[in-house]
Amino acid sequence: QVLLVESGGGLVQAGGSLRLSCAASGLTFSYYGLGWFRQGPGKEREFVAAKSWESWSGSSTGYADPVKGRFTISRDDAKNTVYLQMDSLKPEDTAVYFCAARYGRTWPGAESAQYEYWGRGTQVTVSS
Repeated sequence: QVLLVESGGGLVQAGGSLRLSCAASGLTFSYYGLGWFRQGPGKEREFVAAKSWESWSGSSTGYADPVKGRFTISRDDAKNTVYLQMDSLKPEDTAVYFCAARYGRTWPGAESAQYEYWGRGTQVTVSS
C-alpha cells in the first residue's frame, strides 16, 4: 500500500516561513517524480511545484508563477521524503497543501490528473 503523509503545516504570520515534509512508503521513491499542489478556500486545486527523479546529471524542477522565488522543492531519496520550503509567505498562500507522486523519469508536470498517488494534505494558514 502506497502512503504519502504530509506534515509541517500550521499558522504563520505574513512574511514568515514554513517547511512542509511528505514522507512516502510502499513505493520505490527514487523512480517517482514528485509534486506539491494546494487548494485554498473556495478554490480549485492548483499546482505549486514539482521535481523529477534524481539522475546522475541532476533533476528538473518547476514552480507556479505565484510562488517562484519564494518556495523551494527538494527531495531526499534516502529518507523517501519530499520537502517544500516556503518563505515570504502571504495570506493568499493559505491552503491545504498536498504532495503527489507520478511514476517515471521525466518531469512530472503541473497537471494533477497525471499523478498516481496523493497525500491527505496539511493545512497552512498565513495571517496578515
